[in-house]
Amino acid sequence: MAEQEQRKKIPLVPENLLKKRKAYQALKATQAKQALLDKKEQKKRKEVKFKRLEWFLHDAWRQQRDTVRLRRLEVKPHGLEVPDKHSLAFVVRIQRFPNLKSVRELILKRGQARVRNKTIPLTDNTVIEEHLGKYGVICLEDLIHEIAFPGKNFQAICQFLRPFHLSVARHAPKNRVGFLKEVGLPGYRGERINQLIRQLN
Repeated sequence: MAEQEQRKKIPLVPENLLKKRKAYQALKATQAKQALLDKKEQKKRKEVKFKRLEWFLHDAWRQQRDTVRLRRLEVKPHGLEVPDKHSLAFVVRIQRFPNLKSVRELILKRGQARVRNKTIPLTDNTVIEEHLGKYGVICLEDLIHEIAFPGKNFQAICQFLRPFHLSVARHAPKNRVGFLKEVGLPGYRGERINQLIRQLN
């Protein structure tokens, strides 16, 4: 056995081949480092966004529509002036922005839901949680808050609610002048819209 081990010799590698291998490994290491640096630089650069012709046409059409709308509002003395802090409007041929108390009273008294083409009064939180739970609305107070302070789910919640049927005085059809004296002329209101909501609720 010892003789066989002595006979087995380790194959010798020429020195020039070893130098070539070492140089090749060093080259591969520098290439790997350079590739990492290139990737970091590519991430830092912002990609050029390609815009189609349709986008420019749509943008031009939207700007033209906005200018026409603003021109029309200039003709009307009190067009829709929306302050920055308000995002909910109450419209009954009279427009203004109601407060939280008015919205709460209106929903508690007149609130009805539209479920499978049926009208259901909002007396049970389970109905609200079943249909609006995916939006984070699980009770009546959540619903009131979402209506009073509109967010991204405002449209879906409005579709869940039915329009409010406000009470009108019995003499309104017969005595229109008297009714207009009580309610007021159509147009832009101040904070008096809350008084009107309580009057018609």
